[in-house]
Amino acid sequence: MAKPSATRESAASSAPSPATPSLVASFFHHPLRLYLSAALLRVAFLLYGLWQDANSPVKYTDIDYLVFTDAARFVSRGQSPYERETYRYTPILAWLLLPTALKTGHPLLDTALFSSGKVLFAAADLVAGWLLERVLAKSKSMDAATARKYAAIWLLNPMVATISTRGSSEGLLGVLVMALLSAVMARRITLAGLLLGFGVHFKIYPFIYAPAIVWWMDQERMGSPSGGDKPRPSKEKPSWVTQLAAFITPKRLQLAAISLATFLSLNILMFFIYGPPFLQHTYLHHVTRLDHRHNFSPYNTQLYLASAAVTPAAADAAAAAAAPAPTTLHPLLRSLRVESVAFLPQLALSCALIPLALAKKDLPAAMLAQTFAFVTFNKVCTSQVSRFLFPFFPFPPSFFFSRTRVQGEMMAIMM
Repeated sequence: MAKPSATRESAASSAPSPATPSLVASFFHHPLRLYLSAALLRVAFLLYGLWQDANSPVKYTDIDYLVFTDAARFVSRGQSPYERETYRYTPILAWLLLPTALKTGHPLLDTALFSSGKVLFAAADLVAGWLLERVLAKSKSMDAATARKYAAIWLLNPMVATISTRGSSEGLLGVLVMALLSAVMARRITLAGLLLGFGVHFKIYPFIYAPAIVWWMDQERMGSPSGGDKPRPSKEKPSWVTQLAAFITPKRLQLAAISLATFLSLNILMFFIYGPPFLQHTYLHHVTRLDHRHNFSPYNTQLYLASAAVTPAAADAAAAAAAPAPTTLHPLLRSLRVESVAFLPQLALSCALIPLALAKKDLPAAMLAQTFAFVTFNKVCTSQVSRFLFPFFPFPPSFFFSRTRVQGEMMAIMM
């Protein structure tokens, strides 16, 4: 008969040993490994870009970066950034890139200064990834390691790294949008209003998130205005006046007032400094913009045909010659051009239908759907514009898919 001690020893030896963490699990367990890898990826792209620019007729640097740096050079001379043709951005972007206009006479140092804007955009990618990790942990109740796995879809995505290191400023937009979402989820309304107003001034398109955020900010999430108990539900259907009064809450008014004040203050300041060219090139240009090159928009063919007309009279003559029969449309409708009305379907989807349908179910996923609709129906859809979607890819839309399925699909997209 075996002794009890011997039996216990044999049982202990046959028991499975604790599972050793896999290489992937240990990689995401420590934040330093993920963010250092993301940084090294961008450093590699930056160095390769310098080599390609110096040795290939096909340049790595985006043409937009040359526009930004030329505008910064005009600002450094005390001139308007809009002296640079095709500069269609806020002057703040040119101000941020002022170091690129510095000259020291030393070739290596001058190259480093000229590339400092790319470094800024690449660093913005890392900050956006860090904010993304925080929002995932808070909004999806993830542990830190799991949140970093999803954030890696942004941080380790070679397309994201390439676009930033080529000199595209969308990384700054990623920071603003993720900071806005983080502030909203944390119920920091003043900060959210400041970020929303600044974001719309910087790139216009973040205004589409305002309806979703406002619709999400009901009393159930933001708390009762008086701080007391919630009102008991009534069996009678409330009138539209009661519903409107319940919708206009102090938090919603605070967000609207702060964001509008921030937006108007920045625009007034820029108009005071640079005058009408600021409004024309930063905002009004986009209403009638024709850009059929490197464009994946569904309006691309129509924009191409419209751009072939030298004058409106020539366009009308071409349209009349192509018309099979006289039209009975009102003259106002006949005068409408695709570049002026193309924004209507994208605004209807991104600013009204999607927020109403999805915002209260899952705000981050609703913002992803809004961005997808905005990009899809935009007059200009390039690889840079499509990058507006990337900060939202890591968010698993809980009302569409299970978390496991979405994680697998998003990892496949990243690879």
